[in-house]
Amino acid sequence: MFIPLKDLNPSRTYPFVNVTLILANITVFIYELGLEATLSHRAYEALLLSYSTVPARFPAFLSGQASFEVSCAPLVTSMFLHYGFLHIAGNMLFLWIFGDNVEDFFGHIAYLFFYLVCGVGAGLLHVLFNLHSSIPAVGASGAISGVMGAYILLHPRARILTLVFIFPLPVPAVIFLGLWYVMQFVSGINALGGGASGGVAWWAHIGGFLLGMLLTTLARRR
Repeated sequence: MFIPLKDLNPSRTYPFVNVTLILANITVFIYELGLEATLSHRAYEALLLSYSTVPARFPAFLSGQASFEVSCAPLVTSMFLHYGFLHIAGNMLFLWIFGDNVEDFFGHIAYLFFYLVCGVGAGLLHVLFNLHSSIPAVGASGAISGVMGAYILLHPRARILTLVFIFPLPVPAVIFLGLWYVMQFVSGINALGGGASGGVAWWAHIGGFLLGMLLTTLARRR
């Protein structure tokens, strides 16, 4: 069990956008809980489905059987939805740990753009690898994977205080994030043809991470 607790790499500026994204995700999740408590289970699932990324909607859109709003807009809205406490807690923990330093590098507005582009790009790769799946995908993990991809390039030697079983150990970011990516890639290969196995969109994680690295490399060259 490897759980990151914090990075030992303070940011130079206050991460306004990163904090706002975390608060936005938490606010939407609380709203989800309110809807779940007030609506019937079927109505709640139908409402959640309408804002989730469903790969099978994209072939329908290309063939003229579904609108752009129904098929493509959820690439953005699904980034702010989560299925449960563990789902949102894990995502927000990773965003809190890695996002501030990446925002430091890009600047506030550019970081927001970077985050959204990584999320949409991650969703598109998930769609590509699961083109006819009707399983809805939600969560900010694709965008956060992009943040992690940026972090491994910007701060490879930064120490991540990590709970390894029961021992808190400082682990270099390049090792922690490198192992994380390898786990995602192996799981993605194993899940080929099987959709989002176990409820995890592995290829969204892989795509987000690689896109984050690409955008960061381009930004550094500029």
